[in-house]
Amino acid sequence: MAYFFIALMLVLTCYGQLVIKWRVNLAGPLPADLPGQAGFMFHLLTSPWIISGLLAAFLASVCWMAALTKLDLSRAYPFTALSFILILVFSAVFFNDAITTGKLIGTALIIGGVCVIAMAS
Repeated sequence: MAYFFIALMLVLTCYGQLVIKWRVNLAGPLPADLPGQAGFMFHLLTSPWIISGLLAAFLASVCWMAALTKLDLSRAYPFTALSFILILVFSAVFFNDAITTGKLIGTALIIGGVCVIAMAS
């Protein structure tokens, strides 16, 4: 059950990041003046989509706590690195972010590290 909570935490974390990025992209650039910045942030923070992303982050934290009731932190924490892989893929698909050689090498290292830690326990 702990790994289910870790998987759910990853899904919720990625959802939150992707939705917030999507809405920030649609909102445009941050204004230069402080009152404009405050209004910009207020507008974002009252968006139902942004609220859903923040709620997803909260629920991801709840799932994380549930997972930690069953697993040692040193065993569970490396799985959070999988969010880097998911975000790399989804940001390329949804936002046309470039997948560079450096990003691919870094992702391979993350996968290797998670596998080593998973097999070590």
